Amino acid sequence: MSQIISDLTHEHDAILSALRILERMAERAQRNALAPGDLAEFLGFLREFVDQCHHGKEEGLLFPAMARAGLAEHGGFIDELLAEHAQGRALVQAMSQAGTPTINAAELAATTTAYAEHLRAHIAKENDVLFPMAERLLDDATLAALQQGFAAHEEKVIGQGRHEQLHTLLHQLKAKYLG
Repeated sequence: MSQIISDLTHEHDAILSALRILERMAERAQRNALAPGDLAEFLGFLREFVDQCHHGKEEGLLFPAMARAGLAEHGGFIDELLAEHAQGRALVQAMSQAGTPTINAAELAATTTAYAEHLRAHIAKENDVLFPMAERLLDDATLAALQQGFAAHEEKVIGQGRHEQLHTLLHQLKAKYLG
């Protein structure tokens, strides 16, 4: 497995862990035991880590490289994945609205369930279809260029060292909500 696919898969593992935390937060909200600040911080994690960092690498680098290698860019698999990314953003926005100015527990639970189901299915599709396809389509030089591009993307979009800080935040929330 190439380093970029290994890195993206590792990020998927972190995202799947984050979904379990999110579901626990929604459960606590239904018992009126969730601090609004925790929800806001977690939604910030989703926006920064899942969308800007992870989806940003896929949308800005991996998908275009795969299109250049012959995968249909429009009307096909890439469009489907892009639409799923947009749907995920809309669900994060809906969770944010369910949490402000006060938490609407029923709405938060519904949007959390929808988001978790959506993202789990999306991740499975990428792990089982997209990533093996990338390994077949992309040559070693392209994979190496993508690795450099991923590093540059992280530094430009979220800043040097921020990826590690986001993982630390995830571990802290995991200890608080799943520990």
